[in-house]
Amino acid sequence: MFIEDYIKRNITAKERILNDKRLIENIGNAANAIITAYRNGNKVLTAGNGGSAADAQHIAGELVSKFYLNRHGLCAYALTTNSSIITAVSNDFGYENVFARQINGMGNRGDIFLCFSTSGNSANIINALEEAKNKGMVTIGLTGEKACEMDEKCNFLIKVPSDDTPQIQECHILIGHILCAITERELFK
Repeated sequence: MFIEDYIKRNITAKERILNDKRLIENIGNAANAIITAYRNGNKVLTAGNGGSAADAQHIAGELVSKFYLNRHGLCAYALTTNSSIITAVSNDFGYENVFARQINGMGNRGDIFLCFSTSGNSANIINALEEAKNKGMVTIGLTGEKACEMDEKCNFLIKVPSDDTPQIQECHILIGHILCAITERELFK
């Protein structure tokens, strides 16, 4: 019974996304922003904490390697992967600046900052969004349905209609895959 109920909750969350035309449009607009960035020679930087860090790494991997098509790699970096940078910045500037400092060093006008936060209130994500804005980057945030600090910080905010952390994360990877599929399809038809 637990397994069936868990799967049903997952399906319900995804049906809520499917039935929210504004949310579907926002996902499409975020994909178009990524496509525009790549067409202009820009890159995608991703970040998150915990399971969201894994999602950020996963999506960066899909962009660099491939999704469906055997094509050349797209420039994407997960800001969660370099332990020397993470520990140096955390030690010298505080963990709340671990992503902002990397964006300060690597981000350029027109780049994409794609971030994942189930709560939408992670200090290191909020600080990174502010730094990305200062750098003239386009920000795409994925979070849950509750009001949060990310609500006012993203050019494109994709709020999964759930307050259940695992359900939010499972929807985030679905949306991340959609972003990859649309990007790949448009750039490598």
